[in-house]
Amino acid sequence: MSQGPLMPKATAVWLVENTSLAFEQIADFCKLHPLEVKGIADGEVAAGIKGLDPITTGQLTRDEIEKAQKSPHYKLKQAVSKVKLPEVKRTTKGPRYTPLSRRQDRPNAILWLVRNHPELKDAQIIRLVGTTKSTIQQIRERTHWNSASLQPMDPVTLGLCTQIDLDFEVQRAAADRPAHVQADAGASLLPAEVSTAQAYEAEDDHRPGRGDERLDADSVFAKLKGRRSEDEDDEAY
Repeated sequence: MSQGPLMPKATAVWLVENTSLAFEQIADFCKLHPLEVKGIADGEVAAGIKGLDPITTGQLTRDEIEKAQKSPHYKLKQAVSKVKLPEVKRTTKGPRYTPLSRRQDRPNAILWLVRNHPELKDAQIIRLVGTTKSTIQQIRERTHWNSASLQPMDPVTLGLCTQIDLDFEVQRAAADRPAHVQADAGASLLPAEVSTAQAYEAEDDHRPGRGDERLDADSVFAKLKGRRSEDEDDEAY
């Protein structure tokens, strides 16, 4: 599919006013609908648009127009430009374009992002609302010239970005965040029931005979009987 003229409606206005080409020929060259070209001729479409001469802009030649006027079924061919312009590659890098009517709301949106999503990096906020790093820093440090009047407002509600873009940046920030490692908080207090139980066990460990085997009743009476007989022998002497 061939590329149309630079300003299709303005070119169509000029062709309608200055040539006897059929509506279908003009529509085919300008990539418009024939009814739209008819509306231009009737003054219902493109009112107030100044016609653009395709001959002076190098998009058509006079011979091409004359050839098409003689044959209603002939399709106009766009003239080959002698100047080759470098192809402009579209890139997603850089700040997002923000309409003029929404630019005064960007500080409020930045304040909302800083408060509700502190994990977002400055580069991500720039991509979302189309601001600068210095403005973000001023809002973070409350040194912005309008800090007293700023109100946090959702950038999605303001139309500065879509919910999909916001969710994507938040998920990316969460994925880039390092895993949380619990810091060593030192020795902590044990519950009362555990600490008191340990105290009782320690006290029992210091009692005499703790850990020794229990003596049976016969051995105890045998020792007592032997000690009594020794005492009686001492008294006899």
